[in-house]
Amino acid sequence: MADKVQTLPYFFGNITREEAEEHLRHGGAGDGLYLLRQSRSYLGGYALSVSYGRQFCHYTIERDLNDTYAIAGGKSHRTPIDVIDYHSQESDGLICLLKKPFNRPRGIEPKVGPFEDLKEQLIRQYVKQTWNLQGSALEQAIISQRPQLEKLIATTAHEKMPWFHGKIDREDSELRLLRSPRTNGKFLIRERETNGRLVSYALCLLHSNQVMHYRIDKDKAGKLSIPDGKKFDTLWQLVEHYSYKPDGLIRVLTESCLRPSNSSERGATGGILSRIKSYSFPKPGPKKGLLQNPYNIDSNCREDLQGNIFHTEAMPMDTKVYESPYADPEELRSTTVNRSDLTLEDGELGSGNFGTVLKGIYQMKKTQKVVAVKILKNEDNNTAVKEEMLREASVMQQLDNPYIVRMIGICEAENLMLVMELAELGPLHKFLQKNKHISGKNITELVHQVSMGMKYLEEHNFVHRDLAARNVLLVTQHYAKISDFGLSKALTEDENYYKAKGHGKWPLKWYAPECMNYLKFSSKSDVWSFGVLMWEAYSFGQKPYKGMKGNEVIQMIENGERMTSPPDCPAEMYNLMKKCWTYKAEERPGFSVVEPRLRHYYYDISQ
Repeated sequence: MADKVQTLPYFFGNITREEAEEHLRHGGAGDGLYLLRQSRSYLGGYALSVSYGRQFCHYTIERDLNDTYAIAGGKSHRTPIDVIDYHSQESDGLICLLKKPFNRPRGIEPKVGPFEDLKEQLIRQYVKQTWNLQGSALEQAIISQRPQLEKLIATTAHEKMPWFHGKIDREDSELRLLRSPRTNGKFLIRERETNGRLVSYALCLLHSNQVMHYRIDKDKAGKLSIPDGKKFDTLWQLVEHYSYKPDGLIRVLTESCLRPSNSSERGATGGILSRIKSYSFPKPGPKKGLLQNPYNIDSNCREDLQGNIFHTEAMPMDTKVYESPYADPEELRSTTVNRSDLTLEDGELGSGNFGTVLKGIYQMKKTQKVVAVKILKNEDNNTAVKEEMLREASVMQQLDNPYIVRMIGICEAENLMLVMELAELGPLHKFLQKNKHISGKNITELVHQVSMGMKYLEEHNFVHRDLAARNVLLVTQHYAKISDFGLSKALTEDENYYKAKGHGKWPLKWYAPECMNYLKFSSKSDVWSFGVLMWEAYSFGQKPYKGMKGNEVIQMIENGERMTSPPDCPAEMYNLMKKCWTYKAEERPGFSVVEPRLRHYYYDISQ
C-alpha cells in the first residue's frame, strides 16, 4: 500500500499541518480542495487536509487492527485511496465532499521523514546480527518479513537516536543538559522507573538555564503522550512533532543533548537498536527474544524494551530450521547419515506408496536436530522404487533455500531412509481444513513464501512437477516449506523444459495443458500448479475441481473455463490465479513476476 500511495500526485509525504495549509492556499483554497500526507503520529497512518471557506480541516486516516483504514469514527476501507474515493461521494462527517486533489508542483517529490532514511539500514543490521544471516538468506528474510520487521524497527528506533539516554536519573539529566553549550531548546529523553521497573519516559528540556521535566505517559493502547498532549506511536514521532511546534511545552526542541559516547547506558536499556554498532544481538531463545518452541504456534512471545512479554507473529527466522542444518562450517555437509546418530520415535507423521515418515532425532557434531525420516518399505525389493527415492534425494541435496524442505542425508540401514528437516504442523491443506479461523493475511504470507521457494527453483533451473498444497509443509502457522521432490527434474543450462517419455501416475488437476497434451514440463507449468495451490489455500484446503474426473478437467480447460474464485478470496489474488492459468506457456508469467505481485499485495495488507 505504501508504494501505491507514494505514487499519488496529491501525496506530499512527511509534511506538517502548516505546510499542508500553505500548499492548499497556493492551490486557490477552493471548497473541497485536498491533499494527502503521511501521519506524523500514527505508524502506517495518513492525514487528509481539506480546505473549506477560509479554513482548513485535517483528518487522520488511521490503520485499524484488521488492516483497514478509516477516519476516526468513520467507515472502514481497504486502502487510504478507497477512503478518499468514498469521501468524494459522501461527506459522512467531513466538512464537505472531497472535490479536487491538489497535486504536487512539478519537480516536487513526497517529503521523506528522518526515520525513513535510517529504516533500511536498521532493518538490514538487525536481521544480520539477530539471526546471523548473510547473502541470499538475509535477502529472503527481509523480503518475506518486511512488514513485521518495519514495525519492530519503528517502535524501537529511538534507541538509535542521540537524544535517548536510557536509564539515567533526574539529576544526571540536568547535569548533562547544563554542560556547555547551554542552548535554549536543548533536550534529551530518559527512562522513568518505579521500584526498578520502567513505567514511562521523561522529556528533559533546557530553557533559560533551567531544566524542565515533562512526563511521557504510555496508555493501554501503547500510545505515548505528554499529559493532555497529542498522542504518538513512537518516541521519534513525538520528538519530531515538538521540534516544529511547542504545543504546550515551554518552547520547541532545538538541539539534541548528545549521549556520551562512552556512556554505560548505551547498552543498558535492554533494547534492540542501541546495540547495533558495538554489541551483538542475542540469538532468540528461552530468555531473550523469542520465547517459544520453534514448532509451537501458540506461544509466539517477545520481550519488549521494558522487559514485558507480548504476543506477536513468529518470523521464520525465529525457528531453528530457517538456516541450513550445515550453516555451521564445522558441521561438514555429508550425503550420508550414520544409523548410530539417528534415533527414531514411535508414531507416523505420514505414509504413502513408498512407505512411512517417522519423527527422529539426528545427533550432529555439536547439536541435535529434530528431523523427519522417510523410510522405504520395499518388501518386494523393487529396484525402481529405490531408484526413485534416491533420485528425490539427489535433487533435494542440491537445494538450499529457507522455503524448501532441506535434505540432511541418506541412511542405509535396515531400510533405505531419507533424513530431512521436520515441519511438524504438516501439509498446508490439512492445516487449513482444521483451522478455518486463519486470516487472509496469514494465508497470503504462506502463499508468498511458497512463491519465493519456487522462484529459487526457477532461478536454479529445477522443475518441481508436483506442486500442490499437500506438498507444502508448515513449520509454524507463519512459515511454509515446499516438499516432495519425487517428480522433480534438474534442467541443463541449454534446456528450459523437460519432456516425459510417457504418461505416469500424474496429479492431472494440478497440471498445465502442455503437460497433458505434449508431456512438456517447465517452470511455467509449475506456475500453473501454483495457481491451483493458491486456490486450495484461499478455499481453506478444499479439493480443486471437486467431483470432476481428470478427463472432465482437461475438457473444461480446453473450453477456456477456469475454477471460480473461492468464497471471500481477495479479487487481486483470484486475478493472479487466472494469470497463472494462462493457456499458452509462453504467455504465462514466471515466478520472477508472480513473487513480486504477491509480495506487494502482502505488504499492502500489512501496512
